[in-house]
Amino acid sequence: MLGLMQDQPLLISSLLAHAQRHHGDTEIVSRRVEGDIHRYTYRDLADRSQGVAQALDHMGLAFSDRVATLAWNGYRHLELYFGVSGSGRVLHTINPRLHPDQIAWIANHAQDQVLCFELSFLPIIQAVQPHCKTVKHWVALCAPEQLPADCAIPNLLSYESWIAGHSERYQWPVFDEKSASSMCYTSGTTGNPKAALYSHRSTILHAYAAALPDVMALSARDSVLPVVPMFHVNAWGIPYSAALTGCKLVLPGPALDGKSIYELIEAEQVTYAAGVPTIWQMLLGHMRPLGLKFTSLNRTVIGGSACPPAMINAFRDDYGVEVLHAWGMTEMSPLGTLCTLKNRHLKLPVAEQLKIRLKPGRAIYGVDMKIVDSQGRDLPWDGKSFGDLLVRGPWILKEYFKGEGGDPLVQGWFPTGDVATIDADGYMQITDRSKDVIKSGGEWISSIDVENIAMAHPAVAMAACIGVAHPKWDERPVVVVVKRPGLELTREELLASYEGKIAKWQIPDDVIFTESIPLGATGKMQKMKLREQLADYRLPSQ
Repeated sequence: MLGLMQDQPLLISSLLAHAQRHHGDTEIVSRRVEGDIHRYTYRDLADRSQGVAQALDHMGLAFSDRVATLAWNGYRHLELYFGVSGSGRVLHTINPRLHPDQIAWIANHAQDQVLCFELSFLPIIQAVQPHCKTVKHWVALCAPEQLPADCAIPNLLSYESWIAGHSERYQWPVFDEKSASSMCYTSGTTGNPKAALYSHRSTILHAYAAALPDVMALSARDSVLPVVPMFHVNAWGIPYSAALTGCKLVLPGPALDGKSIYELIEAEQVTYAAGVPTIWQMLLGHMRPLGLKFTSLNRTVIGGSACPPAMINAFRDDYGVEVLHAWGMTEMSPLGTLCTLKNRHLKLPVAEQLKIRLKPGRAIYGVDMKIVDSQGRDLPWDGKSFGDLLVRGPWILKEYFKGEGGDPLVQGWFPTGDVATIDADGYMQITDRSKDVIKSGGEWISSIDVENIAMAHPAVAMAACIGVAHPKWDERPVVVVVKRPGLELTREELLASYEGKIAKWQIPDDVIFTESIPLGATGKMQKMKLREQLADYRLPSQ
């Protein structure tokens, strides 16, 4: 017997319709590429998103055709989020930090029909345009008077003229909620980048889950600053959760330096911010020397890579900000876990609470996870046994776009590529990426643990731990360090800081000082490139 409830599809357009009706006067604030601040409301967002949908209709784009973006976090990009997906097309956000050859390959593989871009990315567009075989329309996110002259881009339109004249009332189409809504390519796989293709259903379920009290706890009382780019896994789903809850949105545009982010937080009374550790390092680096404080910010979610203990302590002790450690993947839409304390943890000493907060957290509803050994056998949740982390759920990938890479699932579970432990309370701890784990004398060493201890040293700005070949132990860890400007640090001083914090055999054999550590397009350390750079390195004992 079936239930007797109304059957209405979960569509992204319904999020916008809800925000328009119930939070129509709530502000959306954007710092534009031009440097000025733009303000309007959810009501304006809905009107202009309908203009995007009608402009796509006028171009003759078919259902599920792809519309690409090369854009920062801003109101025009937000309009594309809702106008493209809401009209039944597929939003394809492209990371502008990729090499032009990769961008062209991705656009061709996705078969993008339209590409919308910020003027600051015009050099990239000029480089890739001759190689994008499927793109028929190029749209610059600007007013018509700002269009560059003689830029040699065919069929170039200004965004404002493109959506102008489409003011008639638009009826959002109704279709299957399992239809594709957006796509993101990940370079975290072997071979060419592969695309995760999200559905309307998966996106809305993820938006619901992300807003829950034990996850991001978003509400209409919040002013939210997603520093995580909208071209990176849909800004962790925050644009959708924001529309769902009606919170104020503050979009930082291209200005991601510490000074600009601090000024935006204070000017817009931001209560909640989200980003990767490198962003917050720049923010804290700006605030400390000037003795600045926050007047509104009370929590931040940090993901993308492990959050150093020193950063959690600094936010809590110096600025009164709660850090919510998170973990996920492009293939997971992306949220998988988020670290909030349970009631019985609140009475623990701060040092004991920190041990929990350092973990990426426990699975949110909609994500099931387990750890298995090399034979695929389930391992206990005892906080000690570590194995390959597998996940499944309604917003987790079942296969890549166009079937690239074949069937990625292992008996219905998606292998994350992470090595992890899970404790009795369900808190998961990444001990390493399976490709980064260091095996020394038959025992595993977590590169993340080694990096966190180095990052706790006040003279360390960035640290990466990699394994190097050893004739007796197979591999031994070394830590590559970027020092903070103006501070001195010796090899011996840093190695001494490891004493008593990890087992002696886990202490790195050497410290390598460098000017920079290679970062990928999403700000993550590229250890493969680091290994290539240190291919000729030999341990002091060799």
